[in-house]
Amino acid sequence: MTASPDASHDWLHERTQRTPDREALINSEQTWSFAELDARSDRIASELVKSSVERGNRIALLAGNTASTVAAVHAVPRSGATLVPLNTRLKAPELRHQIRVAEPSMIIADEAHHDLARALVGDIAVLSLEELSSGPSTSPPRTSIDTDFPHTVMFTSGTTGAAKGVMLSAGNHYHSAIAAMINMGVSDTDRWLCCVPLFHMAGLSILLRSAIFGIPVVLQRAFDPDDANRAIETQRVSIASLVPTMLSRMLEARDGQPFPSTFRSALTGGGSLSQELLQRCSTAGIPITQTYGLTETASQVVTLAPSEALIRLGAAGKALWGSEVRIVDERGDPVGVNDPGEIQVAGTTVMAGYLDDPIATARAFDGRWLRTGDIGRIDEDGYLHVLDRRTDLIISGGENIYPAEVESVLLSQPGVQEAAVVGLPHPDWGQRPVAFVVPSGATIDELVAHCAANLAAYKCPDTIHFVAALPRTAAGKLQRHLLRKQVRPDNPA
Repeated sequence: MTASPDASHDWLHERTQRTPDREALINSEQTWSFAELDARSDRIASELVKSSVERGNRIALLAGNTASTVAAVHAVPRSGATLVPLNTRLKAPELRHQIRVAEPSMIIADEAHHDLARALVGDIAVLSLEELSSGPSTSPPRTSIDTDFPHTVMFTSGTTGAAKGVMLSAGNHYHSAIAAMINMGVSDTDRWLCCVPLFHMAGLSILLRSAIFGIPVVLQRAFDPDDANRAIETQRVSIASLVPTMLSRMLEARDGQPFPSTFRSALTGGGSLSQELLQRCSTAGIPITQTYGLTETASQVVTLAPSEALIRLGAAGKALWGSEVRIVDERGDPVGVNDPGEIQVAGTTVMAGYLDDPIATARAFDGRWLRTGDIGRIDEDGYLHVLDRRTDLIISGGENIYPAEVESVLLSQPGVQEAAVVGLPHPDWGQRPVAFVVPSGATIDELVAHCAANLAAYKCPDTIHFVAALPRTAAGKLQRHLLRKQVRPDNPA
């Protein structure tokens, strides 16, 4: 394996100097070498520089999983600006909020999202990704990308439901990539399947690691189980980033046919895998690498090796190279072995903070330790077990849904007095949101339409129940566990 560039380099350009003819990107339309991808990124960066982009500017990217999007991901930092990926699945009100927080100097949008981008902003320039990609082939002035370079702002919601911009440096991304390399090993023959959105940390990290590792990305526009299986079978994909529901659908599509031995690692996040699913994967020859991570840590910080998947059921694994994990009580004091408490992490992949939000940043840190808000325990062998992901967080098909955000939308509809949202188990998606509303004139049809207009489809409640009152403690705290019992009496929560 060729040595990787370090954190203070333009990784794609450095990779091109080392292995220019090696495949970098493969999709249904073309195959680009690292030299070709580098040249495409140069074109976009040159056009951005001509558009008066300055170091420290932020540039939002609203685009799907295409080769030009990959080039833009590398081009924005090359131009000196910070990349702000926007979730194409969000509705206009959600995107407007993120744009207000990020304050980008411009937005790059592909053809499919150009009209939406124009409708979102007033005097912010919207540039066509296709036009940027077709500019003259010239090399832009190269910016200095050091370890502390503000590479990316990724949006994540907190328990309050308000979207916050996670500031990640070049060093955060680089050290995350190196930790992954040490953990799973990398070969010149590896190919990484990307069928997750590029605006997610999982998708973005694949692109950055491809340049650092020197391996190609097999890019798909969206997840389709047959397409994913075909890439593993015919395109020699060896690594894939997936969520449990994707794995389940891929297994069903192969109908018992084993996977080729060249497929050596399915990295899974976004929820725990059941023993049944792990057993099915084992039978089909899929090595499962379970992970635990956050946007605030530039991807995973804990992993469980495939050899331990069925031996240590329920365990998330051990901290990766350069990261530390501890469990603390409500006072912030470390707890004993197997005692539950808040999961805190520290290390070189932890974010600098939340964009222009010093209060949220201060709340997020306990000294050098990041407060995850997740509950877990560490067993006698040092393995982390995640007991609860951010108290009320709903994880549906790998997507995080924060009840407070959905509740805020429900409460913004006239004729709603109170609203509460909980997650209930779902056979395909892991969990789905269910809403409880105390109405004062609104109808269920009105609420369904209001949610559809203001929330991404995956956040919309599957069911809305009208109730006379929400269960609360004497202090007024909402008792979500009682709501879960109303629709699932056998729920132990």
